Amino acid sequence: MSENKPIVKLIAKPENLLKTIYTACRTCYSADSPINIYDSTDDKEKMLKLINRVISSGHYSTIEHIQVSFAISNVSRACTHQLVRHRHMSFSQKSQRYVKEKGQFDYIIPPTIEKNPELKAKFEEFMNEISNKYLEFTEAGIPAEDARFVLPNAAASSIVASLNLREMIHLANLRLCTRAQYEIRMMTKAMCDALIAEEPWLKDYLVPKCVRLGYCDEDKSCGRMPKKETFLGVEAAV
Repeated sequence: MSENKPIVKLIAKPENLLKTIYTACRTCYSADSPINIYDSTDDKEKMLKLINRVISSGHYSTIEHIQVSFAISNVSRACTHQLVRHRHMSFSQKSQRYVKEKGQFDYIIPPTIEKNPELKAKFEEFMNEISNKYLEFTEAGIPAEDARFVLPNAAASSIVASLNLREMIHLANLRLCTRAQYEIRMMTKAMCDALIAEEPWLKDYLVPKCVRLGYCDEDKSCGRMPKKETFLGVEAAV
């Protein structure tokens, strides 16, 4: 059994991230060439001032030039099934077709079950039964690609995920929301923390969407921000 905590590491990002975004932003408003803009720019405060203004104006194409990659492990298949639904991302995931489980497979226990000793014991017993059945099939000559049909959403997985900065902000805005499922919220928080550690200026963007909007547009709200109708001073749609 794996600990119920995603393991996340930022493994790739441009060293010239800020200059690249600034060059893209400045090119839109300058008669100078992008090469000259890039080569003549080193003032971090100046770059951030323009970048923040452009992003705040909604011109997100300028941050699509930045690609970041994360190595992620100790997450359930239930979690990765949610992650791979995001557009404009690239994934390479541990294959249950080519990687054969040799013994008890790693799995994630949801906190609601983890905190109940009786239910946790039943959960672990069931995972053991599944593992035994999987081994019975593979030892009988059933290919791993067919034996995997008995493996549960709880089975732990690993994945390399790459995305541009615009999608990273979108991912954070959606998956840091308290309405998001707990595991992908933890994983996304770890991704954001790893990137912010390298690029602190991103902390204002890698937040739940309500923080950026100033209101909650979910059907059910955690109460952190006022509902959209209240914030905008309009009646809720019927």
